[in-house]
Amino acid sequence: MITLTTLRNAPLVLNAILIESVRSTPDTTIQLVGGQIYVVKESMEEVKAIAIAFYQQIGLAGLNSVRRLEDGRGKEEE
Repeated sequence: MITLTTLRNAPLVLNAILIESVRSTPDTTIQLVGGQIYVVKESMEEVKAIAIAFYQQIGLAGLNSVRRLEDGRGKEEE
């Protein structure tokens, strides 16, 4: 789980594994696989860094997959 901040300064705890997409429109919106959409204060880059740190903490992300996330590349582009 990751903790972010809503636009009303309330903490928001999300299951990072369920994040489908993160967009900056200009507010940062997070869409979960179930279709729920959340708007947070953190930038898209901050959300990405927090999610990567969480994946590493739980052992879900290996070194190569983290590099792909940081570079914005898919596995097929390697």
